[in-house]
Parts: sequence; structure tokens; C-alpha cells
Amino acid sequence: MNAAIHAGRPGGSLKAGLAAMVLVGLAGCAGGPAREPIQTVGHVDLDRFMGDWYVIANIPTFIEKGAHNAVETYHMDDDGTIATTFTFRKDGFDGEQKTYTPRGFVEDDGSNAVWGMRFVWPVKADYRIVWLDEAYSHTVIGRNQRDYVWIMARQPTIPEAEYREIVAFLGEQGYDTSQIQLVPQRWE
Repeated sequence: MNAAIHAGRPGGSLKAGLAAMVLVGLAGCAGGPAREPIQTVGHVDLDRFMGDWYVIANIPTFIEKGAHNAVETYHMDDDGTIATTFTFRKDGFDGEQKTYTPRGFVEDDGSNAVWGMRFVWPVKADYRIVWLDEAYSHTVIGRNQRDYVWIMARQPTIPEAEYREIVAFLGEQGYDTSQIQLVPQRWE
């Protein structure tokens, strides 16, 4: 078992409108039975968490389908919010570059593991850090609805054994792991 810190263990207006519709859904309008809140990590050192994270795998939102070379970058602003830049190539390594710039808001000052991610004012999507290794090299972002998830790393790949461990962990948290898809990463 690795030394992971995780729950239970040591363009245009049309494009903006479509993104807004997706993100309103992300904000918590999911149907179905209520679930227990997903467990988060005990504490996140925000300064260490900032920087680039390669998206290794996910249950993608519709704007992320076909994403290649997906990278999420965080930067703490002076006002305490988190400037976020999400970039990827659409439908191939030479596809159109897409960039989204949501803003993160830490909503649990005790752990720093629960955020609201705002793509469109005033909606904040549920964003929870549910896995984080001690080196801050691998993380998983989950949601209470267990509808979307992002497995991320500081490098474009992670060891297969750790990937399998993370997927098993997500299954234990109530995710349908058959929906998790690898995100192609190729950097030259």
C-alpha cells in the first residue's frame, strides 16, 4: 500500500452557453437518491497543491469528451481564490486547443479539500479532493454525486499499480468505475 492521504486510509457566446448548461448540471442538479457525502482527504496544503496537473483519466463531462493532453493548472490569487486554467486538444493530439478558466473557492477552511468551482456566475460546481499522495504527485477530484471524477498527476503518466489502486478506491466510494476513461497524453 502506498503512503497515500485519502479517505479511509493513511469562443463564443454559443460555446459559453453550452458550457454554462453543463456546469449548471455539475453544480448539483443531479437526480437520483441522496448519497452520503464522499470522503475527502484530511488536509490539503494549498501552496503545494498549486501548479500543473495532467488529467490521467476521468469520467468526462460532455465538454471533455475526446480530450487529449488535458492539463489543469491552479494558481492561488491574492484574494484567496484559485485561478484555474483547463486546457486540452479536442479529438486528437493535433486537434483544436480548448481552454477554460474557472475559479476555485475553498469552502472548507479546515481541510481545504472542498471547493466550489465556478465556470459561470453564480453557479459553483462541487469539487472535492478525495485522494492525494504524500508527495503531492497524484490526486483525485471527486463529487458527491459520483457522476464525474478526475485522476490527475504531476507527470503525464502514473504507475499502473497506483492507477488500479485509485480505481478500486473509487469503486469503494460508490463510483461506477466502468465509466472511467483514460485521457490520451503525449508530450514531445
